[in-house]
Amino acid sequence: MKPLDYHLQNWRIAVVRPHLSATDRILDIGAFDGALARQVREFRAYVGIDPEADPAQSTARMHFVRGRFPQDLPPSEEPFDAVTLLALLEHIPDTELGAFARACADALRPGGKLLITVPHPFVDRILDILMALRLLDGMETDAHHGFDVARTRDIFEQAGFELTLHRRFQLGLNNFFAFRKI
Repeated sequence: MKPLDYHLQNWRIAVVRPHLSATDRILDIGAFDGALARQVREFRAYVGIDPEADPAQSTARMHFVRGRFPQDLPPSEEPFDAVTLLALLEHIPDTELGAFARACADALRPGGKLLITVPHPFVDRILDILMALRLLDGMETDAHHGFDVARTRDIFEQAGFELTLHRRFQLGLNNFFAFRKI
């Protein structure tokens, strides 16, 4: 990743961090290299799942799973307090979003937090330019499915969540959603 990639990643984590606590058991879906766990540091336990996660990075409090959510997540004796989806929804096909949202609800305890960052689809054009200029590695924008951010609330409310906060950041091009499992 290039410096701009790290800057944007750190900005997303900074938006989510105040909503996590030292007593949380966190499931980080789309964890990649575990940057969230390294930056938050104070949590009871952390599970990061991603197709590129490195299980060798696992420690006593951090467990990395190489795979996709929910099918590759090992069974757990205890539900999570928080689930994070940072820059992930735009990678999920529309036909899978309902089932994905329900799986997030299944992973959480009642009252648990779902914390989401998702960019506006226009960001793909900006990313294409920044990648062409070699200023950003970014994700392949062809892996994005043109997710309509306006649908976020409905998708997750239908899965048993209540929206507690929505705000824009990164010059209005990114969105932060905080939900509570009902």
